[in-house]
Amino acid sequence: MTKLTTNPYKGVRDFYPEDMAAQRYMFDVWRMTAEHFGFEQYDASILEPSELYKSKGAVNEEMVNEQTYTFTDRGDREVTLRPEMTPTVARMVAHKRRDLHFPVRWYSIPNLFRYERMQRGRLREHWQLNCDIFGVDDVSADIEIILLANEIFKNFGAINGKQYNIHVSSRRLLEALYDALDLDTDARTAATRLADRKNKMEAVDFKAKMTEAVGNKASEVLTFLNADNINVVPDSVKTSEAYAEMKTLVETMKEMHCKVIFDPTIIRGFDYYTGIVFEVVDLDPENNRAMMGGGRYDNLTEVFGGEPITGIGFGFGDVTLKDFLISHDLMTTDIMSVTLAVLPTDLALNLEAQKIAQEFRVAGVATKVDLSGKKVGKKISLAGEQFVDYVLVLGEDEVKSKSYKVKDLIEGTEITGTLEELIEKLAN
Repeated sequence: MTKLTTNPYKGVRDFYPEDMAAQRYMFDVWRMTAEHFGFEQYDASILEPSELYKSKGAVNEEMVNEQTYTFTDRGDREVTLRPEMTPTVARMVAHKRRDLHFPVRWYSIPNLFRYERMQRGRLREHWQLNCDIFGVDDVSADIEIILLANEIFKNFGAINGKQYNIHVSSRRLLEALYDALDLDTDARTAATRLADRKNKMEAVDFKAKMTEAVGNKASEVLTFLNADNINVVPDSVKTSEAYAEMKTLVETMKEMHCKVIFDPTIIRGFDYYTGIVFEVVDLDPENNRAMMGGGRYDNLTEVFGGEPITGIGFGFGDVTLKDFLISHDLMTTDIMSVTLAVLPTDLALNLEAQKIAQEFRVAGVATKVDLSGKKVGKKISLAGEQFVDYVLVLGEDEVKSKSYKVKDLIEGTEITGTLEELIEKLAN
């Protein structure tokens, strides 16, 4: 008989209780923050028809051709495990467009799959917070979605400018530059792909590649991409609507005490982005990378027919978030504990311990019973390691007298009383 491995499939994770506790904490903060901004939760199947991702502008060719988990089902239909949630939510909005009241604010925490090269922050399966606004075509929606992203980091205890920075740019502003320079389609595509790689290339090599792509117009493209302030972009784009929009965003965010950095090298890899785009970058030198990002996609619903519905949103993966929280010592540890542990001194008392525990549970006190045969001292130590607040040691004397002691593991104090008295104290 072949011996089976105990390892999970390459690129995915097993979630033991401590892992689930960490994930639950992250998801709870995500949900709480999104709902605080008025977003409603939605979801969909992990299976989508493959044509959803092959349609023009849905994602990008590399993802479709090299990174999707695609197969033919028993009905000869080509199916893909969703690699990205935005095409799905656009499909759902387009499907119900006549019944929805816009603007729509939706969020989801989907499970996503991409067959890509694994590295720090990237696996082949992950969960991701997606937040999207549909039906608002002015910069106020862009501002709101970035404020929401910032608030999420704040609610994890992080400080803008200390542990992370928010970088903003605009696809429309880049197109305004191309229009001013009268670049053809091929030159625009080449310049954009280069711009997305600028920070990963040597300056001399980047300049040479850009000159090769756009010829004698490289100087103005480089001036734009090197701008570290919205006010120092080339004059040729300052009369555009895209410039006014970006300037409004930067100035408004400053008024709202949310620091953003204008960074024209922020492109975002998906083809569906059409306007303002942004990324949140970890400032830890060991993990100085984009953790999450998003932007405006105003034409994505067109592939389903009808008038396009404007949209803007972001995705934030659980793998990069966990790396961020751990590296900045922000991961909350007390996230998997019950309030009380009942510790019988003998296996024969396990059933009595269950009855007592249930009385506490009925009163609203989260309670568990240690059913093991370990010694009481070891049981108390384990309860402390698991962040339990109180323990009730149950022996024959307690059962006979109906008087019990509850020890506070945090303060080191004890309280004694009947079951009813102790329940009242802990429930309050």
